[in-house]
Amino acid sequence: MPRPLADLSVARQILLLQVGVVVVLVAAALGLTAYDARRDVREHAADRAVAVAEAVADSPNVRRAVRQPDPADITAALQPYAEQVRTDTDTDFVVVMGLDRTRYTHPTASNIGEPFVGDLGGAPDGEVFTQQYTGTLGPSVRAVVPVEDGGEVIALVSVGIAVSDIDRELRRDVLVILLCAAAVLGVGLTGAALVSRRLRRMTHGMGEREIARMYEYYSAVLHAVREGLLLLDPDGRVELANDEARRLLGLPDDVLGRRVDELGLAPGLVAAALGRTAESDDLYLADDRMLVVSTAPARWEGREVGSVVSLRDHTELRAVTGELDLVHRLTESLRSQNHEAANRLHTVVSLIEMGRPEDAVDFATEELQVAQLLADRVVDAVDDPVVAALLLGKSAEAAERGIDLAVSGNVTDVGGFPRRDLVTVIGNLVDNALDAVSGGAPVANTDAGSGERRVAVRLEREEALLTITVEDSGAGLDAEAATRVLERGWTTKAGPGEGRGLGLALVAQVARRHGGTVSVDRSDLGGARFTVALREEAP
Repeated sequence: MPRPLADLSVARQILLLQVGVVVVLVAAALGLTAYDARRDVREHAADRAVAVAEAVADSPNVRRAVRQPDPADITAALQPYAEQVRTDTDTDFVVVMGLDRTRYTHPTASNIGEPFVGDLGGAPDGEVFTQQYTGTLGPSVRAVVPVEDGGEVIALVSVGIAVSDIDRELRRDVLVILLCAAAVLGVGLTGAALVSRRLRRMTHGMGEREIARMYEYYSAVLHAVREGLLLLDPDGRVELANDEARRLLGLPDDVLGRRVDELGLAPGLVAAALGRTAESDDLYLADDRMLVVSTAPARWEGREVGSVVSLRDHTELRAVTGELDLVHRLTESLRSQNHEAANRLHTVVSLIEMGRPEDAVDFATEELQVAQLLADRVVDAVDDPVVAALLLGKSAEAAERGIDLAVSGNVTDVGGFPRRDLVTVIGNLVDNALDAVSGGAPVANTDAGSGERRVAVRLEREEALLTITVEDSGAGLDAEAATRVLERGWTTKAGPGEGRGLGLALVAQVARRHGGTVSVDRSDLGGARFTVALREEAP
């Protein structure tokens, strides 16, 4: 069934409803006021008639005149007086009558001497009586009061006001009421138009079904997408946070309406959310997650209405990327070792061809001993194939770069610690140490360092605590660098936006996830020492 109102905009519907309400209220007020005015006019007319009748009845001249035995004498004495009173008080008749209803005065001379037409009520008994009655002069509001002398009722006085005169006065009052009602109606309609105009601007002229459909669809989409979405107003208050945003940022239930800088988020993430320029795919740490954050200002018709912040969980992708990077480095290391093995094999073959087999055997045996010694040291330090392979690869990379990488410790079991996390911690710490001794760290402690290029890795386990220590002989870190080195995006290797500054932040993230710590201090080798303590969760 068609609904004409539903096709109109919300602003126009509200306007029509407001106009209808204003018209009904004004009409009802007008009717009640007119009814009240009519009642007041009639009550006022009755009160005026009583007052005039009582004034005539209290007149000494009237008392003396009605005592006369001849009705003609009474009329002669009172008719001029009654007419004068009628004229002065703007009433329609003033009638003085005997107790037998005989009229002594009347505006129409032919009615003098005729009986009074109408009820007398309790007037003959000394009471005041009022009524609306149709007499010889037509419908009128009349009052009948007694004329008393010495406590005795000796005559009656009736004063009346024609209903036509009352209605004429009522019409004057109603005209004023109509003018006031018109003014009120005009003000009401103007107010309704202004409210409708503002509402139309706020709802962009959409109808109720459009708004409802938009809300339903947008709500479904915002809560279904796998990206976190935050909508902020121009003051930085959260207007909307979908389910994924609440999960990624650990937002409280009462987040709506609160400022984003009051939610305990990372300062960098808050700064990005409150930024007035668009940012795309920037990385931030939030507790144990790495988030890809994009921000963009929201504008409507040229004015800024807030900002949109989108969030994606980059933790798993970053971990997989780190593993792929590790595999790539291992591949490069194996390629390099293959090249070196080919050179050594050519050397052995050439020595044999030269008739010097003893030298060939000594050379080959020496190379095997060096390789075996390196493998034995790594395996003695950690009895886990993944971590051992990582350290062997790093050792080969260090050898290529002319760096002495020493591995020590005695960890026979890394169970309870995900290998992916161990690869993240050890790989990033060793990479930073290799870069530091290679001269890749410009923020240096100028008092440190000798000519040696050494990196030491030590792994220790004591019950549920696994400690990983990596130190180097590089330039070290000054006090400011030591306090900021674990921040996301802070780096000594490159400028902002070049993909650096994430390795140590990921290490700190893994440590927090395992209830551990990361400490930075001076190494006995002259450079920096990073100590990561990871705690195994109870089964």
